[in-house]
Amino acid sequence: MHQFIIAFARWVQSTHLGVGILESTWAFPYVQLTHFTGLSLFIGTTLALDLRLMGVGKKSQTAAQLADSLFAWNWLGFAIGITGGFMLFSTAALTYVANPSFDVKLSMLIPAGLILHIVNQRKVRTWGETTETPGIAKLAGFVELLLWLSVVSAAVLIPYFAAEP
Repeated sequence: MHQFIIAFARWVQSTHLGVGILESTWAFPYVQLTHFTGLSLFIGTTLALDLRLMGVGKKSQTAAQLADSLFAWNWLGFAIGITGGFMLFSTAALTYVANPSFDVKLSMLIPAGLILHIVNQRKVRTWGETTETPGIAKLAGFVELLLWLSVVSAAVLIPYFAAEP
């Protein structure tokens, strides 16, 4: 599996996309800005829902109503963030796959963040029908909030552990 990951990283890094972004004066900062903007939108809307599930904030809307109003923005932010992230990855894929912070980020992002996020998005319809949410919903919101903060923390540490494989 490790050889496959190295081969994939080498291939991605040598594509026109990766080379073009890396060699351009303006493309890398623009892609980074796009990635951060998408993540800010995604994390912000996720945070709002998780806090509402935990009982924080105005109770003028149920958690289900809030989830419905944020749904499109949440997934738009996710799509923009993932697209920008892949484009950033393509500029230095070999460095990223050798980076322990990147490994931690991905190991939390895939199972915990996405699966828990999708579960919360689906379950909030039944959990959040009233202004008072059940204990399991509060726990799910809290755990998801911690996991996304962990993903972001690992991502922030990526530049400090950069090394070629």
